Amino acid sequence: MTNLAGGGEVLQDEEAIIRLLAPLAQTPGAFALEDDCAVLEPKAGTELVLKTDPIAEGVHFLPDALPADVAWKALAVNLSDLAAKGATPCAYLLALSFPAAPRRSWVIGFAAGLAEAQERFGCHLLGGDTDRRPGPLTISITAIGTVPLGQMVRRGTARAGDGLFVSGTLGDAALGLMLAKDPARAAAWDLSPAMLAHLASRYRRPQPRLALAGLLRVHASAAMDLSDGLAKDLGRMCKVSGCGARARLADLPLSASAAKAVAAEPRQYQAVLAGGDDYEILASVPPPNEATFRQAASAAGIAVTRIGLMTAETEVTIEGLDGRAVDLVQAGWDHFAGDANAQSR
Repeated sequence: MTNLAGGGEVLQDEEAIIRLLAPLAQTPGAFALEDDCAVLEPKAGTELVLKTDPIAEGVHFLPDALPADVAWKALAVNLSDLAAKGATPCAYLLALSFPAAPRRSWVIGFAAGLAEAQERFGCHLLGGDTDRRPGPLTISITAIGTVPLGQMVRRGTARAGDGLFVSGTLGDAALGLMLAKDPARAAAWDLSPAMLAHLASRYRRPQPRLALAGLLRVHASAAMDLSDGLAKDLGRMCKVSGCGARARLADLPLSASAAKAVAAEPRQYQAVLAGGDDYEILASVPPPNEATFRQAASAAGIAVTRIGLMTAETEVTIEGLDGRAVDLVQAGWDHFAGDANAQSR
């Protein structure tokens, strides 16, 4: 369990926790966290996009995680969804559920991580709540973004013939989690210190692809963020869009760190395909838009890779390195799949 109550002053007063978080509430409508509710007025010609994606100890972060990293991840995973919808983040609500009274130093570290993340991503704390209850430490953030009226990018509007793109690289976070649980893998995979640091960072501090938000509104027919693994999330996009997809394992973008890991242990391609926690963007792009989408993404500093295409069939097929279709039955993270998934991702 995260060490919330030892080695420093313990905050037994909810108001003391709120006072440490109040500097994060920099918008007038937050009222310095001194009221029961907040006010948010969207800009003229825009509408709000809302997302809640909680993270919990033992599922989304390890017990020894630094509080600043926990805070960063809690905000980033929600903003990743906003980015995929073509939305610009503006504010967020925060609910903290502690299993025990936290140390002052933990809350200070957590607030520092949130301050760093919200400055990077362009949003501010608007309000929320804190409580104490049995169970793991849980951080629930509701992220709020804006899009021009009627322009939110859906995930169910992909069409057969569209090119299938992903941002960034896949599998890094899942491999980083493996290394956190079993450091001996570093030697087996022959990874340099820089490679180890890259994989660890990708797990602890995901990077929402906010620079792609506006480009998705212009160029993509559909998009969603990749949180539960490419195989599962692509299946979700296809199901709601009423089409299928074909992709190749060999075309999936890998970082130098991941490429070396799977070269040493090829079965770790499972992490690339289905490990989860990538928080990259999956997008379908009509053929006439593909070239301009690539160019615009490159200009925005975000790598995008074409990994396949949407098809008129209703099934998802991913060709393995041996040319045969990969078995996707067990692919991807599922919170309700039983003990096989009952561990930190």
